[in-house]
Amino acid sequence: MTERLPPEGVPRAAALLREGALVAFPTETVYGLGADARSGQAVAAIFEAKGRPHFNPLILHFPEPAAAFEEVVPDERAHALAARFWPGPLTLVLPRRRNSRVDLLAGAGLDTLAVRVPAHPLALALLREAATPVAAPSANRSGGVSPTTAEHVLDGLSGRIAAVLDGGPCAVGVESTVLDLTGAGAVLLRPGGVTAAAIEAVIGPIGRPIPVEAAEATRTLRSPGMMLSHYAPALPVRLAAGEVGLEEGLLAFGPPLPGAAVTWNLSPSGDTVEAAARLFSGLRWLDAEGARRGLKGIAAMPVPVEGLGEAINDRLRRAAAPR
Repeated sequence: MTERLPPEGVPRAAALLREGALVAFPTETVYGLGADARSGQAVAAIFEAKGRPHFNPLILHFPEPAAAFEEVVPDERAHALAARFWPGPLTLVLPRRRNSRVDLLAGAGLDTLAVRVPAHPLALALLREAATPVAAPSANRSGGVSPTTAEHVLDGLSGRIAAVLDGGPCAVGVESTVLDLTGAGAVLLRPGGVTAAAIEAVIGPIGRPIPVEAAEATRTLRSPGMMLSHYAPALPVRLAAGEVGLEEGLLAFGPPLPGAAVTWNLSPSGDTVEAAARLFSGLRWLDAEGARRGLKGIAAMPVPVEGLGEAINDRLRRAAAPR
């Protein structure tokens, strides 16, 4: 049963987040579905609750710019925009720090993270109390209308999440603007609560987003709210493996196949939520370990399509695609 917490329920909501539970909370844009971004298991639960078909990067929420910049590498543009628009409905995509505490699944395996500081007193109080980066897409089932009240959240997610912190209607009602600052030129990835003109008044001209079709066709990054490419290992990935070659590492699911030089088991018990939480770490580990041992590829055992299996298989198909 999902708890509906009043504004004074911030300590309870923060405790639930620290325990790995999912908590919806209000921001100035829409209600977000929050999880401890350091926990792959908690982040995987977001995708399961939303029924999200792809492992898209999630926006990370912080109580202040300094906390956000502990996880990413800001440049002068990022500092200027943060000073002008944070707290507020602007998300910045920046390079991930090597020592970032954020789980790889929250960033969809990319070397970038999407960060923001929301302008809602309850959200800020929750983030301070939780004392952890909070990953939070909109608190609705995938493909549904974004929620702007606690009732909207409960309509779609009641029984799927631990609690919703009720802060009344959201003021803005549309998602945050997403701006990519990972290149020499800033690129608007998603329009939202901060206009392009307002951004350009601070940092000068910005580029416009790559069309969804082009992003998908070229496997070009990008951000929350777009079709994305994801981290692809250097070693080729072979899907639906029923045996392991002598020069292959094994990405296992359930009881592993025999004979692998190295093995990363997504879930010995065959749990797709655990598998989702371990997917990107496993691909990176097998890639690095395989390179160290001179292996030629990665054999991926079949993963069933139920639950998060659909999203896992989508990611594996992308990893195995020609490039």
